[in-house]
Parts: sequence; structure tokens; C-alpha cells
Amino acid sequence: MKSQQDLRKYQLTCLQNLVGTIGRSNPFYRHKLNLPPGKTFESPEEFSSLVPFTTKEELVLDQKKFPPFGSNLTFPIETYTRFHQTSGTTTSPLRWLDTPESWDWLVSNWLQVFRAAGVTASDRILFCFSFGPFVGFWLAFEAAQKLGALTIPGGGMSSLARLKLLKETEATVICCTPTYALRLAEVARADGLDLSRMQLRKIMVAGEPGGSVPATRKRLEELWRTAEIFDHHGMTEVGPVSYQCPARPGVLHIIESSYFAEIINPQTNTSVAPGELGELILTPLGRTASPLLRYRSCDYVRAVDYGIKGKCSCETLNLGLAGGILGRVDDMVILRGVNVYPGAIEDFVRQHPAICEFQVIVDHSKALTGMQLLIEAPEGCEGIEISELLEMQIQAALNVKIPVIPKPVGSLPAGEMKSKRWVHIRE
Repeated sequence: MKSQQDLRKYQLTCLQNLVGTIGRSNPFYRHKLNLPPGKTFESPEEFSSLVPFTTKEELVLDQKKFPPFGSNLTFPIETYTRFHQTSGTTTSPLRWLDTPESWDWLVSNWLQVFRAAGVTASDRILFCFSFGPFVGFWLAFEAAQKLGALTIPGGGMSSLARLKLLKETEATVICCTPTYALRLAEVARADGLDLSRMQLRKIMVAGEPGGSVPATRKRLEELWRTAEIFDHHGMTEVGPVSYQCPARPGVLHIIESSYFAEIINPQTNTSVAPGELGELILTPLGRTASPLLRYRSCDYVRAVDYGIKGKCSCETLNLGLAGGILGRVDDMVILRGVNVYPGAIEDFVRQHPAICEFQVIVDHSKALTGMQLLIEAPEGCEGIEISELLEMQIQAALNVKIPVIPKPVGSLPAGEMKSKRWVHIRE
């Protein structure tokens, strides 16, 4: 599309078709939408003003009321061929179904991510994930096949076995989480494997915000010197949403031909200006079989201000998110009057290469919210215990004291997919 006007016109047509289809045959939205039959929207803004938000809590309750898949299905159950479910890190896992058509639409979006990353049919792609019901990189796996690349499954293997597979197959691309890319590098170092002798040229990360966190990204680049880090984000409920800006690492572009995106103040539910922090609201435009209208992602983001030019320096019209996903609305903690975001804590931690893993414990059970940062790391750091140094750095920057407690290496949870780094105690 040549202009923002063209893009908005296209989105409006898609929104109109989407609401028209699901309003007739989707039980969940037929009861949720309070629109007259055949209602047309004059603009995307009118759509936003008339259509209510959809929340994960609503969907969880719907699936409990109408087990096992809920009522948010537009077509007969016999037409659905794909099953996935969310990781369930914040609420009960959501089961999600797709028809062949909606699945193909999702795969087409991952193809856009690959193309933005410069991945081609000549690449060999190693997929380091469990191949379980979590959607993970299933879409990327199938998109890579459509692209014509050699797909190498790495499920059910140890980290060392995956590293050997990476070397022996001469894979050029890895798909994994940022945490697991760090873990692979640790295992390689412990086993004496020289990562610079690999053929790897690209590490595509997702599942966690680390790929756009400056210190995490820098650490990955130091460990994997021959490979470019390429960030992406998506959700089981909505699909592959964004890709890293080719011109500006640390900026994620929403695929706006596939998603109608809004950024709102989560307290007032009103739109925020570019540059202001807000919650990302998403409407997938082509996933009609398992739709979502104005879905509250609970992700904090900040839109890039394109100014008069109206587009990024990479020449895309797509909305840019500065710093990618900055944190979760439900993870942001007000500590002694200071807003503490997950991305900020990770940025401090990853400035210390010796730290292997970390976890934040937030205690809401007392009158004053408390927070502890647990780290896995050796004791020494330039003559000062690393936990003391990190504690001082956080206090100097945020003006709040967060105790940093060292733990034995291997004692904190870590996995191939999302690591549960923020634990909230509420009773």
C-alpha cells in the first residue's frame, strides 16, 4: 500500500467483512456485540468506538462454560484441523482451534517475518522447541517449508545434541527464545564448542521480550558473533504480529495488513499519542474461524513517532514499537511509588554476563508490596559480590532498593520456551 490512507481503507474493508461474518455465525460474538444487523463502519475509529474489548479472562470463562473449546468458533467443529493452547503463565491455558484457511493465513504472516529477516529458500533452519501443544514455532516451521528452506526439527533433544546438529547440518538460521539462545551458548562454552566456526548467520527469537532489550541483545551478539539477532513477537490467540525493523534493531513493526492495532491507556481505555506508554490492542483481520475483536494483549508498548513523513526509515508504513514489548500490564509493579517494568530489570541483569538466569519474586500479600531479585551467578565481580553491585545499580537508576539474592547455578527455572521470571505472591 502506498499511503496510510490506503492502509486504513484496506483495514476498514477487512474489519467490515470480519464483523459481518462472525456476527452471524459465531456464538461468542453474536452475544457480545450489540450492533444492528448489517451495521457498516465509517472508519476504523468508529469500529473502535462501537466494538467492546475482548479479554483473556472472558475467553477462559467461556471455555469453562462450554468445554472443551468454548463458543468462539465461527464454523462447525468438523471444519477445524489445528489445535494449540497457550502456556498458561498468567491464567488457565486457552485452547485454540484453526481451520485450514485460518491456519494458512497465520502461516502467511510468518512468511512476512522470514522475508523481513532476509531468510530465503537457500537457508537451513533449526527449530529449537518442544513441538508440543504450545503454538511456539509451529507456524514458522510450516512457513519455512512454504519458503522452500530446509527445515530441521530439534524437538526432544538435549542442548548439546542440538548444538551438534547445528554444526553437522550446517544450519544457517535458528528459531528459539532469547533465553534458550543464551543457554545454548553456555552449553557450547562448557563443552568447548567454538560457535564462530558454525555456519549460523541468523538467530530468530520470540516468546520473550529479550530480543529487543538492549543488554540482552548485546549479550547474544557477543556470544554468537557470526549471527544477527532478529526479533519477532506473536501470541497463540492472535498469531505472528510483528517483525524487527530492518533499519533499526530494537523496533518491531506490526504487520498492519493483517492486524488492526490500537495503543491505549489501560486505566482510562483511551488512545495514547506516539511515544507514550500504552497497552497494545489487536484485531486479527484474517483469522475468521477463531476470531478476536479488540483483544487486550496486556503488553506494554510505545509507538514510534514517524512525524510528517508518516513512515519508518526502512520505508514501511507499518506501526513501529520502540523497544518491542516493554513488559506486561499485569507484571508492572508500583514499588514505593516507582513503576518497575520487567524490561528494565532484564536490562540491568543482562549487563552482567556472569548471570546465567534470574527470577523476580513480587509479594503483594503485605501492606507494602515487596520485591526480590534472585540471580544465578558466581560470587566475584571486580572485587564486589555481583549481587551487591547489581543491587546498587538498580537503586541508583530507579531510586528504589530491590534486594538481589544469589542462588546456586541451575536452581532457577529455565526452559526452551517462555521462562517464568516474574512470580506474584498475592496471599
